[in-house]
Amino acid sequence: MSQTHDEQEIRLEGGFSRRDFIKTAAAVGAGVLAVQAVGGVREASAAEEAKKEAAAATAAAAGKSALKLDQVLKVAREKMYPRCRVCPECDGVACSGEVPGMGGIDSGAAFRNNLTALEKYKLKMVTFHEVKKPDTSLTLFGVKLSMPIMSAVTGGVTYNMGLQGKVSEEEYMEGIVAGCIQAGTIGFAADGIGDPLSVYETRLKTVAKYRGQAAAQIKPRTQAEIIERIRLIEQSGAPFFAVDIDSAGRASRALPGRTVEPKSLKQLREISKSTKLPFIIKGVMTVDEAKKAIDVGAAGIVVSNHGGRVLDHTPGSAAVLAAIADSVKGKIVILSDGGIRYGADVLKSLALGADAVLVGRPLIRGSVGGGPEGVALILKKMQGELVVAMTLTGTADVKKVSRSILV
Repeated sequence: MSQTHDEQEIRLEGGFSRRDFIKTAAAVGAGVLAVQAVGGVREASAAEEAKKEAAAATAAAAGKSALKLDQVLKVAREKMYPRCRVCPECDGVACSGEVPGMGGIDSGAAFRNNLTALEKYKLKMVTFHEVKKPDTSLTLFGVKLSMPIMSAVTGGVTYNMGLQGKVSEEEYMEGIVAGCIQAGTIGFAADGIGDPLSVYETRLKTVAKYRGQAAAQIKPRTQAEIIERIRLIEQSGAPFFAVDIDSAGRASRALPGRTVEPKSLKQLREISKSTKLPFIIKGVMTVDEAKKAIDVGAAGIVVSNHGGRVLDHTPGSAAVLAAIADSVKGKIVILSDGGIRYGADVLKSLALGADAVLVGRPLIRGSVGGGPEGVALILKKMQGELVVAMTLTGTADVKKVSRSILV
């Protein structure tokens, strides 16, 4: 059967296609962009690591064709079932109440509220304008990103994902961090409630491997435990870290002798003053606490109900984001997560006042189903959708998104 010019795959020496070569070059270029903001010795180290990753990526492209999204999801479903059904639309219905697991807590309403809060907003389509090539790049805490999308804080390959014997902590973490780097953005290393320090140290080894190109999170443990982990994060080279205060309600899952607790303003101020790293408070859902986050010295907040996994019947993040942004925008970095599945969801969140978003469950599927390549594939898909949404709303720059594009 004859092929059109667009359908032809021109094969290069070594057996891989020009298309594979171009995709590899794009992934490598994104990884280099992600390290440009890191100065001095750290920059040289990160750049050298990026070169090594470039060589590995080129070799991979020569050895096999690029993954397809349906392949990634198929493998993720096979590995994660029944903990996650990898539903065509990740809406929290089938997994309601499955915590630990991948669902929302109790009735699952908080999980579903994340989606319905975003669905409430529509995008105003306009095509009479000069926006031809929207800019999706930004700089966050000194790190250049290709898109305003990072991985959410996700972990627990055994107790949440049911992957014991199928995917190790190291493999999962490598998928998230390396995949985000390939797409030109940043991933988070997670701290689990039941995880001993040794497991956390294992995850931070991945952060250290990609020095300056991955962030870390800490559970709201005792002050001494938090400070201990901050010192490890500093050694890993992470550019910033988060404490997910919204995990305070999960105290029942902490192992005997371990503490997960709410934090007073005094304690938060102590955490902020204990390090020069930017400190992000995750789990802010009110204007009052957003203002207090500034007062205690936090560099950023994540507007989040913890994926609907800690308190039933909370509003979705998008329902409270605009009010929070109206109060603190420009005074503190505003991140948001919860129910973000498509590029249009990203644009809505930016219009409501977020500087960038965190994506959780879709990237879990990417890592489990395709490793770094699977994560990069999903991120690039969302970036492409974001570009289309920006073009058809007349939005030129992710750093300047007007709320007027929302209906």
